[in-house]
Amino acid sequence: MINMNHRALAWLGAAFLSACTLTPHYDRPRAPVPNQWPADSRGASESTASIAGAVPIQLSADQIGWREFFTDERLRHLIEIALGNNRNLRIAILNVAASQAQFHIQRSDLFPSIAASGSGFIEKLPANGAIPLGGTSSNAQVPIGGTGETFRYYTAGIGFTSYELDLFGRQRSLSTEAFEQYLAQDDTRRSGQISLIGEVANDYLAVLADQALFVLTQETLHSETESYQLTKAMYDADTATLLSLRQAESAVDTARANLAQYQRQLAQDRHALTLVLGQEIPEDLPPQGAIIDGQLLSNLQVLLPSGVLTHRPDIMSAEHALRAANADIGAARAAFFPRIELTAFDGTASSSLSSLFSKGTGTWSFAPNISLPIFAGGRNRANLELAHVEKNVAVARYELAIQTAFREVSDALSARGTYDDEVAAQEALVTADTEAYDLAQLRFRQGLDSYLTTLDAQRSLYAAQQGLVSLRQAALANQVGLYKALGGGLVEYSQM
Repeated sequence: MINMNHRALAWLGAAFLSACTLTPHYDRPRAPVPNQWPADSRGASESTASIAGAVPIQLSADQIGWREFFTDERLRHLIEIALGNNRNLRIAILNVAASQAQFHIQRSDLFPSIAASGSGFIEKLPANGAIPLGGTSSNAQVPIGGTGETFRYYTAGIGFTSYELDLFGRQRSLSTEAFEQYLAQDDTRRSGQISLIGEVANDYLAVLADQALFVLTQETLHSETESYQLTKAMYDADTATLLSLRQAESAVDTARANLAQYQRQLAQDRHALTLVLGQEIPEDLPPQGAIIDGQLLSNLQVLLPSGVLTHRPDIMSAEHALRAANADIGAARAAFFPRIELTAFDGTASSSLSSLFSKGTGTWSFAPNISLPIFAGGRNRANLELAHVEKNVAVARYELAIQTAFREVSDALSARGTYDDEVAAQEALVTADTEAYDLAQLRFRQGLDSYLTTLDAQRSLYAAQQGLVSLRQAALANQVGLYKALGGGLVEYSQM
């Protein structure tokens, strides 16, 4: 008689050798976008983005980490804080850990669950020899005749129960599906990290812009106050009209209102930055850069669309979800074929607990079970149809992710190509308005023009200076958006 261990190994070896899979062959869908950026974007990719203070380092987005892309030391510290404290990112990391555990749980079904067991069975038999309603142990030898004695049966051993031979790859398909879901969740986490880094950078840029506008408004208020005092002195000397005095007073009040507005805006943007960081902004941060002339970012080399598809995490996540849906089809197909389950036991048995491990008490059992689906009310066919539909949905989501990425990169490239000219024109406008304001003030003081000319010149200069700050912020934010759209760089994190 063949030893139980040899018999089990023979069954398991045959199962692994004969196992197949019914999962369809996976072919990556063709990208529904051209392999060239739009004409108005390709030229923009050669821009050095000097107006955004970009450091001229030519690296692709997946190769340059955030520490290399963001060159402002204060911003680097803020990003580090956010990566360690942001609650949304913490949830994403925990979701990855949960998905990994789900994969390990599903993969365990590929192997038999072997466990040691021990049991005892004690029963008082009737004196008339009748078998009790509860029956007896399936392995027990019932004495013949009615003795009225108490029957005892003890076992101890090792074995496995209901282990499914994966002849048609059902368990392997489910394991593959769980693994792809884990990879998709991890890419979703990476996408969330890149978005978080971009959000910290944009909030930081907003604070810098608010501070620049606040300082600009303070300077404007100081200048307008001096003009008002001069106009009042001229009015008292009957060399200026009451209208000029009121216009100067109006300019002062407008600057005061703007100063309060930017003070409020600065406080609110700092609150937004605090929320993203997950804690209060530390007081011991390195000195911050300036949005006007600071070297805050590195330049990026733009790859062809095919390169973006390789590195962008949300597209990689969508493809893993597609692979998981493809594996589900294999599991649904396997449901149409027989399922073989094995139960085995090898150990000892005795009617006396004291002699359970004595010589001659060895016992083993081997119980294969096969089931073939004949009628299930259309359940298996419906599950297969559902798996195909869900795969088609996953294909559509994958293609949509590609199209979205293509549009976001194209928009960022098109914008980057126009900011140089726009900022250069705005700088020239600020220079011209500054000269016009100086001339208007000189002519007013000499009594050659009314204060209205000076007021108009001041308003134009103030608006041009505000526009320059806003343009520089927009140019920097566009660079951050391009970094995100191209897939960002490597981000370190630790699982919790």
